[in-house]
Amino acid sequence: MPHADPSAASVTRQGHFSIWLSLPQLITWGSVFYTFSLLMTPLEAELGMSRAESSLAFSLALLAEGLMAYGVGRWIDAGRERLVMTLGSLWIGVGLVGHSFVTTVAGFYAAWIWLGLGMAATLYTPVFALVTRRFPQDFRRAIITLTFLGGLASTVFIPLFAWWMDLWGWRQALWALAALQFLVCAPLHAWLLQGAPLKALESAAHDAVQPASVREHLRHAPFWLLALFMVLTMSVTAALPAHMIALLQESGLSPTWVIAIPAAIGVIQVLGRLVLFVFERYWDVHAANRWIPTLVPAGVLALLIGGLSPLASLVFVLLYGLGNGMNTIVKGTAMAQYVSRQHVGQLNGLLGVPIALARAAAPLTLGLLWSPEHGYTLALWWLLLASLLGTAALWAAQSFARTARH
Repeated sequence: MPHADPSAASVTRQGHFSIWLSLPQLITWGSVFYTFSLLMTPLEAELGMSRAESSLAFSLALLAEGLMAYGVGRWIDAGRERLVMTLGSLWIGVGLVGHSFVTTVAGFYAAWIWLGLGMAATLYTPVFALVTRRFPQDFRRAIITLTFLGGLASTVFIPLFAWWMDLWGWRQALWALAALQFLVCAPLHAWLLQGAPLKALESAAHDAVQPASVREHLRHAPFWLLALFMVLTMSVTAALPAHMIALLQESGLSPTWVIAIPAAIGVIQVLGRLVLFVFERYWDVHAANRWIPTLVPAGVLALLIGGLSPLASLVFVLLYGLGNGMNTIVKGTAMAQYVSRQHVGQLNGLLGVPIALARAAAPLTLGLLWSPEHGYTLALWWLLLASLLGTAALWAAQSFARTARH
């Protein structure tokens, strides 16, 4: 009697797990990260804020997320992933309801700090960590699968939330987002994340008695170069979503284009990840890692050259969407590939604060660089420079790691 292939069963289990886990990612990215750009304009009008003042709320959210990341990582390493992510979804639901009652600038900031703390427990950083532990032999493929549905967050939620705002107003639209957290995300996390693997506990204990090994990595260039790569590229991808709607509105595009362009980015992100999923076994992984990040500065350059015309915007959507979609996989796996797989959790944890500060500063920086005379031109030049420097840092890290191996 033939026996089932255990490796095939493992792949099937990994696929089912990753697909189910990606649904809360879709909803949470869409409910929090991508809806801010739609809330900026009505909140500025209602509370009398400038663009820099409204941008500060998103910066505070990203800072709160980053500062909470190390604590969340330790709880997940202790086998509490189910509790962390279930409570995180409930926390975000409460935050969205609270946001709907905001009437002051201080309340607006408090709501986004609250939501930022919830993001730390529910978005890619914690979910990549638990997937890496559950599927240590094929974590890269599991992460790609996980990001398929999550990559559609802007495509689904920017037009959906815009429709709800037109239908009910922004306050009631936030209630609908909160209902998705209470009725879909929290129950899914509670059901799916049962039985944290014991290997995670053993690995955490093993790492805890080897601090010298982690310190050794800090003496070499690849860690610091990857740190620079992650800080710069994540600041770029944190800055753009908060300003995307306002940036496109200033270009003179029709309201349909203004909603369609950022919504299309999600589709292109998923297309990029699908290409990576299908063809990565035929590509040299290091060559792919080297060229994927170059797509982001190419997309920004298209906007600068094309002056935010519809054609330039379409080129931007294609290049930025492909680059950002695949770059998520590069950022999620680079530390394991070029520094240390054994200590990847601790090494990424050390970057929590600098990444948090960079991501928190990025939306505010774009707000400060905006001016009535020049719009977002200076901001786009800053994004181009940051993305180019980040790409160069990754190339240098690969070169140093390759030299060390030989």
